[in-house]
Amino acid sequence: IKMAGDSKFPDMHTNGPEKNEEAEIVVNVGGVRQVFYGDNLNQYPETRLAELVNCLSGGYDSIFSLCDDYDPGKREFYFDRDPDAFKCIIDVYYFGEIHMKKGICPICFKNEMEFWKVDLKFLDDCCKTHLSEKKEELEEIARRVQLILDDLGVDASENRWKRCQKYIWKFMEKPESSYPARVIAVLSFLFILISSIVMCVGTIPDLQVVDPEGNRMEHPTLDSIETVCIGWFTMEYVLRLISSPNKLYFALSFMNIVDVLAILPFYVSLILTHLGAKLMELSNVQQAVQALRIMRIARIFKLARHSSGLQTLTYALKRSFKELGLLLMYLAVGIFVFSALGYTMEQSHPETLFKSIPQSFWWAIITMTTVGYGDIYPKTTLGKLNAAISFLCGVIAIALPIHPIINNFVRYYNKQRVLETAAKHELELMELNSAEGKAANSRNEPEDFAREGKEGPSCSSRLKVSHSDTFIHLLSEEKHYRTRLQSCK
Repeated sequence: IKMAGDSKFPDMHTNGPEKNEEAEIVVNVGGVRQVFYGDNLNQYPETRLAELVNCLSGGYDSIFSLCDDYDPGKREFYFDRDPDAFKCIIDVYYFGEIHMKKGICPICFKNEMEFWKVDLKFLDDCCKTHLSEKKEELEEIARRVQLILDDLGVDASENRWKRCQKYIWKFMEKPESSYPARVIAVLSFLFILISSIVMCVGTIPDLQVVDPEGNRMEHPTLDSIETVCIGWFTMEYVLRLISSPNKLYFALSFMNIVDVLAILPFYVSLILTHLGAKLMELSNVQQAVQALRIMRIARIFKLARHSSGLQTLTYALKRSFKELGLLLMYLAVGIFVFSALGYTMEQSHPETLFKSIPQSFWWAIITMTTVGYGDIYPKTTLGKLNAAISFLCGVIAIALPIHPIINNFVRYYNKQRVLETAAKHELELMELNSAEGKAANSRNEPEDFAREGKEGPSCSSRLKVSHSDTFIHLLSEEKHYRTRLQSCK
């Protein structure tokens, strides 16, 4: 048996490109043997298998740079890799494309392709979509873990204002960070409910009062409650804006725009009430104030900040624009067709309620959506038959896109629960590994550990420097650690 320093094998008979084309090699991947021929492998000369054909004349150094072990008697190359993924990857030499089998982790499969030096462009589009989804999930888990680590850590280089700003941001935005933060979240939720109830109760005539001009207005007690609620919303928004790390992104966020729309009408109506009478007629001021008070309904959308269910519903609707567009298209075509037929068929009746096709649109809408107010209805036999058909078509048109929308909702909801569980599990494993490293250091290097204890490192700093098979690579610049998520099957 030749030693590592030898450069040639006695059984090598490769004497040029012609021999390489006819060369036969045996590859053993995880116990699964495969036989390849040089003419197939050399179609993609940059891949690892093609390099195996041309490395035999280079000696041990060249061979063991490409494989884990080699048997010169059998001319068999050994690899400690995933055989299932390998069976998929070698399809590129026969079919020019690769399909990933069901049950293989996309991230693991990508790593296998990188090991065999096969470009990702050969992966089929359907498998690329699966891979991109898994990448997004890993990035989301890494982002959540990093946010929690940032919350745990205290940077000594930050000044007092930065630390105070960070504390206020966690206090107002992250209810899970502490018990007082959860209390603030509950209070904010209660103020939203109280404000919405006051807005509704204030429209009851028996609870309204009459001003000196004879106009009805809200009861002073309800008005005071409304003022307190607006004061809370204003203070909450200002504190979150001041403590926000990115104020431009904060101001342009959809939920923060909703917060502004919920607060702004109160102050605008207050200004119009006290100053508007000098600039315009009193009736115009009252109409403007009434219109602004209606805008207070925007505050009900603030509940989405405290409800994961509403957030999931919003995301499901955003992902279901195509299905919703199909629903509207079906209804629009049916409304136009059945309203025109209804108008034509009802013209023979002397007491027809279908005066025009545009007026018949209303009848078609309430019929196809199964509402049926009864204000407009057909009186002829053909008109009633047309109404029955439009009703049935409306039920079918509404039912068809509902299933994809429900699937989007369930998929996103389950995905969010899985991501939350995965992020918590990553933190637990990282903390466990950090504790094990701390115990090992205490046994092996007690003096260094004592000196480190005097320096007082934070919990998050120990978590960030801990490396194990569970460490997410997106949280560190070092790329050579295989993570639990990357190694899953």
